[in-house]
Amino acid sequence: MDIFVYGTLQSPQLMSAVSGCKSCTGIPAQLHGFGVFPVLDDVVPFIAPQDGAVSEGVVYEGLQAAEMDRLDLYEGAFGYRLADVAVQTAAGTRPAKCYLPPHDQPTGIGTWSLDAWKADHLAPAILAAQELFSHDPLPSSTTLRAMWPMIEVRAWSKHRAKAAPATRRYAAGPDDFRILEARPPQGRFYRFQSVDVAHRRFDGTQSGRLVREGFCGTDAAIVLPYDPARDRVLLVEQARLGPRLRYDPNPWMLEPVAGIVDPRETPEAAALRECREEADVHIEHLEPAGSFYVSPGSSTDYFYSFVGLCDLPQTDTYLGGLADDSEDLRLHPMSFDDAMSLADSGEIATGPALYLLYWLLRHKDRLRSLV
Repeated sequence: MDIFVYGTLQSPQLMSAVSGCKSCTGIPAQLHGFGVFPVLDDVVPFIAPQDGAVSEGVVYEGLQAAEMDRLDLYEGAFGYRLADVAVQTAAGTRPAKCYLPPHDQPTGIGTWSLDAWKADHLAPAILAAQELFSHDPLPSSTTLRAMWPMIEVRAWSKHRAKAAPATRRYAAGPDDFRILEARPPQGRFYRFQSVDVAHRRFDGTQSGRLVREGFCGTDAAIVLPYDPARDRVLLVEQARLGPRLRYDPNPWMLEPVAGIVDPRETPEAAALRECREEADVHIEHLEPAGSFYVSPGSSTDYFYSFVGLCDLPQTDTYLGGLADDSEDLRLHPMSFDDAMSLADSGEIATGPALYLLYWLLRHKDRLRSLV
């Protein structure tokens, strides 16, 4: 089957990741009578009829049934359906198929540029497609639509991953830790992965094949709001599943403000957003307090942590969170000394809260001097 594409799938790399074709080369083509528009609040485009307009794109020729099935899943999950079109190529007019969007697609502002999209979004788009098509069996269109936000979150987490300094620890090369085989992932919201790996040992030999299992989580922004003038912090209380599954008699935890870093969002922007959404707090300055893996032996979870300098005049506990996200939060403003007493007693039993309190203990005098 021949298919005309006008948006992100013009990238041969993404087309290969989505369709599974080994070598994807498109033929330049035009679809007359249609314009390309940005989707509202998204980075992808859609086409719609427009008098006198021309949609630039490419035609991929001879796609096989299995490749079309993958494209149908990728596009169909969001309401796109194949239609017959006639496109113009250097060789003349020819028939092709094209995925047309739902009729009620909301239009964004401005124009859409393939080059601009590729510069900022191609790499995580490929990572998202690779995760999707690693599932066996593949999800239904309905299931994929529900899964897609977290697939994108994980793709962007992988895209952000950068090597930290290695002055004392081993400076790894690209082939020093290899995934030899990855079995299909499990889970919808979060993901569980079983893999076979091999890595270089400290004596220079190879480990041989090792079976490992891991939890594929997300990047998150963690913020401890701190009022340096009043020497006051703010902690969030909420019921947590992890302690309950461990049979902890009291799964209500005291934590910093925290939330997932969304696709196309910086950790700093996520930190400021979460402070507004969870605690209705305006942060005047974000002080980076380190970034780290939470449990590197079994989890990809990675935290960007901050102390957020702000004004905390209130002393009474209050409720917060977003009802649309089913958040049931209680916010506790308290003196720094009171928070440290809770840390010493064990009432604060979450790693990020303890970490940020001890970080603040080390840096508090410097931060208070800024007032």
